[in-house]
Formats: sequence, structure tokens, C-alpha cells
Amino acid sequence: MGQQETVATSLADTVREGIGAALAQVDADLARRYPGDPGTRQPVHTVYVPGDAFAADTLRSWGDQALAALDAHAPDAGALAAVLGIPDALAADVHDRVRAKLVREPIEDLRIDFEDGYGPRPDAEEDAAAARAAALVAAANENGTAAPYMGIRMKCMEAAVRDRGIRTLDIFLTGLMEAGGLPGGLVLTLPKVTYAEQVTAMVRLLEAFEKARGLESGRIGFEIQIETTQSILGADGRATVARMIEAAEGRATSLHYGTFDYSASCGVSAAHQSLDHPVADHAKAVMQVAAAGTGVRLSDGSTNVLPVGTTDRVHEAWRLHYGLVSRSLARAYYQGWDMHPAHLPTRYAAVYAFYRGGLEQAAARLAAYVAKAGGDVMDEPATAKALSGYLLRGLDCGAVDTAEVARLTGLTRADLDALAGRPTATAV
Repeated sequence: MGQQETVATSLADTVREGIGAALAQVDADLARRYPGDPGTRQPVHTVYVPGDAFAADTLRSWGDQALAALDAHAPDAGALAAVLGIPDALAADVHDRVRAKLVREPIEDLRIDFEDGYGPRPDAEEDAAAARAAALVAAANENGTAAPYMGIRMKCMEAAVRDRGIRTLDIFLTGLMEAGGLPGGLVLTLPKVTYAEQVTAMVRLLEAFEKARGLESGRIGFEIQIETTQSILGADGRATVARMIEAAEGRATSLHYGTFDYSASCGVSAAHQSLDHPVADHAKAVMQVAAAGTGVRLSDGSTNVLPVGTTDRVHEAWRLHYGLVSRSLARAYYQGWDMHPAHLPTRYAAVYAFYRGGLEQAAARLAAYVAKAGGDVMDEPATAKALSGYLLRGLDCGAVDTAEVARLTGLTRADLDALAGRPTATAV
């Protein structure tokens, strides 16, 4: 006892060492390209507001309009459940949480739009709007009224609008710096990317800004909007998304699917352009595989069917939106775009029903895995990672509470982070 047994082997240590040396570059490449989840909160949606329409009260105004729509068209849990098909067991909790969310934090991610939602304007007008946007974002961060994530969508890197987009971005970032610095939740969106070289150009632009303002290299990241066929399949027949992530040199934070531009570029008629069209599913599947493990997150697009008009019409639009959001969540697209204040009730209803509906089962499976207890499902470490990620997303958006997750699993937030393969969570 106490003595280690000697087992027979045939290979010399030099074989193992040689294989290690041969794969050293591969090891380094894997670590660089696939760092895993960044450990930060991902918003459940992005709201786009035109640059000239954004105001100091935009977030509260959207919340108030969303509450008014909820009270007018689904004033209680039973009414909301009847419209959307929410199970009776979840109805009261979902309704209460949606209403509380609209009061507390109606928008998680706001993008001030200087692209399609803003259009071409005289240079002086766009200059003033960009400077005003910076001042309003800085003030919101100063007084505590900002959304967790806020930023702009500039014009793209195509020749016709490139200089204008660069100037708007410069004015916006400079305004933030002059007002005290870049906020932690800053997000920038680069639209209509067709070539990886345009992503590289964005990297060089941000590098130049960081150098000019004495910022740490790599401080500013950006989203890549996938809304052209060339962003999925290049002229050479190769998939393009992975090349764009590589071209971002670690600065890409997410990939956003552009429903209507992409559908139109594929020749889909206007009546059939939707998140659930086959061309959309193909593009998003390519995005999903390219981004897996890289730390680059995914966002679905939007529906252009607005919940306005009579109660019957609002209910019809709500059912469509709720179904599309639920479909995206099931396909691991945890974020999407919302185009109207009355989309917010169904965004949060779908998100909360998704996380609350699976809470007890996910918690039980994770607790059994940690305890190495038996059960009717044999989960792998990868599944435990997914279960932890599911619970963490539910916590981040307010669908579930820390106390109930701890009660059901016996795990802390730090335990969940570790199981999910996240670094220590960064609050935003």
C-alpha cells in the first residue's frame, strides 16, 4: 500500500514530446480563435431608433408606450395567456415579470441609427445629430438612465457612404471622450458587410481612434451585420462569416442578422420576408457554426408587422412576434431586434416563458449532474455547460431569481459560471 504500481508502456517520452511540439501552433491557434463565452451579459434584444428621433426620454417613452399597450390589450395574466398561449401555470408570473421589466428596464440594448433608419442627410445635419447622440448617451450614463448597452449604427464601408460613416463614428466617439470617456456598455454596429476587408478597415479605423485618444489597444469592439448574400457565401465559393470574424482581430462582439436586406438580396418577395423563411434559417445556421466557441454572439433580426390598431390586430401581431421570438430562442438565437414599443411586451413574455418554463427541469438535471446522481437522462459535461448557460441567461434578463436557482440547484452564481465555462461574470 502507498506504493505506485508500475505499468508497462512501449513509447519513449520523446514521442509524446514530439507530438506536443508538432501541435504547439495548433494549441495556440485554438486558444486564440475559440476563447469561449466572454462571461458578460447578453441583451435579449436590440431596439433601433433613428438618429434624429433619439431623445433623452426615449427609453422611458418606449417603456410607457409598451405598458400602455399591455394594459389596453392584455390587462391581466389571463388575457395575455389567452392571446399568446402561455401555459396557465406560468401566466401570472410571466405577466407580473413583464410588467415589472417594462417599469424597471424596458430596453436592454439601444442602437441610435444613422444608416437605413436615418437615411441620407446634409452633412451638417448628420454632424449635429451625431454630436447630439453622444451628448445624450454620455448624460444618460452619468445620471443612471442609460440602457445596459447603447451605441450607434453607422453607415457601411461601401464607397458611396464610407466617408460619411467614418465621420459620424468619429464625431460620436469624440463626443463621448470629451464628455468623460467611453461607457462600459458602448456598442457599435457595422452594417452591410460584404467583404472581410471591410471588417479589417473597421479595425484599422478603431485602432487609429484609440491611438489618437490614448486608449488601450482593443478597447473598442463592434458588431458585424450579416445582411448580404456575400457575407454568407463569397464570390470564390467559400463561406465568408468565419473570415469576417478572423478579420475583426478579436474586436467582433456579435453577428446580427438583417432580415429584410438579406431576404431581398436572395430575391424573396416582400410578402414572404421573415425570420422563419428558409433563406433566413440557412444564413443563421452558417452564422451559428462560424461563431461557435469564438465568443462572438448572435442576434436574430426583426419582424416588420407592428402591433398597432384595433385589439384584434394587435393580438394578431403579438402572436406572430411571440412565436418568432420563441422559435429563435429554441434555435439558440437569444437576442433579436424590436422595432416598436408594443413589441416589448411579447419580447419579454416569450423570453420569460422560455426560461421559466424550463427552469425546474434544467435545475434538476444540473443538480443531479453535480451530485453525480442517477436519473432518466445521462448528461455529458457539454450538456451541463448548456444547462448552466441557460440558467445564467435567465438570471441576466430577470426571468428567474438567484434565490430560486440556488434553492433548486444548490449552486451559486459563481458555480454556474464555472460549469458554463465562463470567466467570472462581469456586471453591466
